[in-house]
Amino acid sequence: MAGGTSLRPIGRVSNDRHDLDLDRWGGVESTIELDAGQFDPAALRGLEQFSHLEVIYHLDRIPPEAVHRGARHPRNDPRWPEVGIFAQRAAARPNRLAVTRCRLVGITGMRLRVVGLDAVDGTPVLDIKPYMREFGPAGEVRQPPWATELMHGYFSPP
Repeated sequence: MAGGTSLRPIGRVSNDRHDLDLDRWGGVESTIELDAGQFDPAALRGLEQFSHLEVIYHLDRIPPEAVHRGARHPRNDPRWPEVGIFAQRAAARPNRLAVTRCRLVGITGMRLRVVGLDAVDGTPVLDIKPYMREFGPAGEVRQPPWATELMHGYFSPP
């Protein structure tokens, strides 16, 4: 990781997605298998009471030299305005970190089954948190029209 900080994955994603396809993640079922060398099943105690999780993961398939540090068109599509890397959710971001909220389907031992996690097979998971309403935004959410257009179909079924 950047800046001398070292993060150790807590587990890995397993699913049938192997390409970096940008859309159709809504019905994708994945398994997150925790590293048994670091954790035991007690680490997941109580998590089954939550419907959704926030999963933080490392976009390890993005080479460091591909990272964007300025502005670009989202998805390199000139139909959308050129905006800074921090005004978009592109994978080629400075620390190649991603966070997604997904639905928790079940837990078996050290395996969590989730739906809607936009991570390819083998992706290292850095942290898992239960999603709580109180951590959602307060008030109205605002975003530009191009962002809504860009995300159309992203979480629809494959």
